[in-house]
Amino acid sequence: MHDDIRYEVSDHIATLTLDRPERMNTISGPMLDLMGALLVRANADPEVRVVILTGTGRAFCAGLDLNSATKGDGIGSSGAAQPATIDLRTAPPTVLFAMDKPVIAALNGSAAGYGMDIAIGCDIRVMAQEAKLAAAFVKRGVVPESGGTWLLPRMIGWARAAELVFTGRTLTAAEALELGLANHVVPAAEVATTARTLAQEIAANAPLAVQASKRMMRMGLDETFETHVQHVYLQLLPLFRSQDFQEGMRSFLEKRPASFAGR
Repeated sequence: MHDDIRYEVSDHIATLTLDRPERMNTISGPMLDLMGALLVRANADPEVRVVILTGTGRAFCAGLDLNSATKGDGIGSSGAAQPATIDLRTAPPTVLFAMDKPVIAALNGSAAGYGMDIAIGCDIRVMAQEAKLAAAFVKRGVVPESGGTWLLPRMIGWARAAELVFTGRTLTAAEALELGLANHVVPAAEVATTARTLAQEIAANAPLAVQASKRMMRMGLDETFETHVQHVYLQLLPLFRSQDFQEGMRSFLEKRPASFAGR
């Protein structure tokens, strides 16, 4: 099953590649477990500063493996045992949300259903011009099961999220860009390069500060402004004592690029 998701680390960037092109990178049960484990691994690895999530072939991820489900042995099938609860420590959507490392979705192709939820659960999205986001949940008799009902209203507003979810509509890359669901739309051949260039730009910054910034943004979603300001101040105190803060100040005064160590 490791062949279905490839994991590589280089230049402080971890790349998770869904590698099941013959099935449009649909997600099986074992792949869910593996994806969650690899994201946890990347978040815990001090050598990793940014994560890229992408796919191979013509799709980013066409959702859960419905072929297995219709045969009675896949996710959501009547023949498969369904756990009474979900393990929030390892489920990919909650792992993605809790990660301090920035995550870039490099959408080499379309994302549908679960694949769309995973894509919008990332921090930044780079989409191929031909790629689409298919919110087809209600057309399959389910809800956006992996964070979409929480994320979409916050990302694009209630009314737009309601129209998208209730109709099960498919968005083009241009429409996703207009709504703010995509950061960049580029030719398919440039998706990987664009995502990696962006990842390298992020990785060149002080990793502790980047991760703290993401953590503060996540906490701010549910805090009052006054509470958030206090939490930001408390987060600043250990950063002031870090080697990277000293390096950042020295590099600024010496007018040279900084070399951060993550300490």
